Amino acid sequence: MTATILPAAQRLHAERNLPRYTSYPTALAFDSAHATEAEGWYGATRPDDTLSAYVHVPFCRRLCWYCGCHTSIAPTYDRVGNYLDVLRREIDLVAARLGDHDGLAHLHFGGGSPNALRPADFVDLTARLARAFRLRPGAEIAAELDPGMLSKGFIEAVGEAGVTRVSLGVQTFDPTVQALVNRVQPYDQVARAVEGLRGAGVGGLNFDLMYGLPGQTPDNVYTSAQEAVALRPDRIAVFGYAHVPWMKKHQTMIRETDLAGLDGRWLQAEAADAALIEAGYVRIGLDHYALPDDALSRAAAEGRMRRNFQGYTDDAAAVLIPVGPSSIGQFREGFVQNHVPTDQWAARIAEGKLPLNRALAVGDEDRLRALVIERLMCDLSVDVEAICRDQGMPSDLLAESLDAIDALALAGLCRREGAVISIPETARRLMRVVAAAFDARLPKAAERHAKAV
Repeated sequence: MTATILPAAQRLHAERNLPRYTSYPTALAFDSAHATEAEGWYGATRPDDTLSAYVHVPFCRRLCWYCGCHTSIAPTYDRVGNYLDVLRREIDLVAARLGDHDGLAHLHFGGGSPNALRPADFVDLTARLARAFRLRPGAEIAAELDPGMLSKGFIEAVGEAGVTRVSLGVQTFDPTVQALVNRVQPYDQVARAVEGLRGAGVGGLNFDLMYGLPGQTPDNVYTSAQEAVALRPDRIAVFGYAHVPWMKKHQTMIRETDLAGLDGRWLQAEAADAALIEAGYVRIGLDHYALPDDALSRAAAEGRMRRNFQGYTDDAAAVLIPVGPSSIGQFREGFVQNHVPTDQWAARIAEGKLPLNRALAVGDEDRLRALVIERLMCDLSVDVEAICRDQGMPSDLLAESLDAIDALALAGLCRREGAVISIPETARRLMRVVAAAFDARLPKAAERHAKAV
């Protein structure tokens, strides 16, 4: 394994706190002033619109100290059961508010950990969503699961529910690192989960790995990635740990002295990359890898890959429906987010109202910038002038952003030929810096965002 140190000209950029650009504008721009207006967007769906839905399960059976998700540990199942009762009412409420549409093409369960639900409840919930939103033939049903808490009964439920893709939060196989983040799950346990899921008929398997965790080094990150590819998941994502204890109090359990600095994080990311490329995986966008014949690899090669709140996807649905507390949705008119606290989310539904807390209406310039940012994040290349022309916008509208691009090009983060911008492989991991040049809403204080590396 060989790795290169972060070039000196790029160090300052790598220290920046920046969005992951799963949307533009990003969620920090949403506000409560638009929430009432956004209720009308549900009824404006069109007969030829396919839907995607994200369902948030805000519970886990263990609390991992690195976690940045909206989740909690339920002391008894009664609290989960109450959540499910409210969730069923929300599903019916949303289905009744939607305009005509062409059915549900993608159903995604996240959290938290959806396997915090009882197996029978997960099957019933999936069936209810399929009926309410008219699940299309061949639709993808995906679930993010905790492999260390994945029972045989839940694996059977995954098969019964028709789940087609599972993402396992592996993070690391190193036992010392696992202990330092309170997520102990030996390799053999994950291997049994993989075997069980494939036996249950799950055709697509994703792994999430991490770098920057306490106790991680380039060597143990490389070894974990090698162990991961031995199980041959179709896709692997490699995320950098974001240490934000002022936002997530449980992260105070992680000592900052156990965390690598910028060079250490860079070398850990390089180590994971080396192991995955050696095993035949293809780089996808910022932090994803896939086998060459995977649908995401094909979408990336053909310029069809998209970026949404679940990361990189080949899901082309026009409308994303949010279900559950904290869930974010997208309509042509803009973005919405449900109340985050479960009690506030439930209170709105009890009143027969959509549980929207924040929203943002988007205009033509927002859509233009979103397209430019998405193509940079997906293709590592964009023709700014062509996108302006296609959107009927003045070609000089983004002139200020292009001036910023020139400065980044001097640091080796990108290349510019006229209005065509490309990101070299050597700067792939810093693409968010290039995308940020087109972000007209980026706040000066961005502590809620993760470091660029």
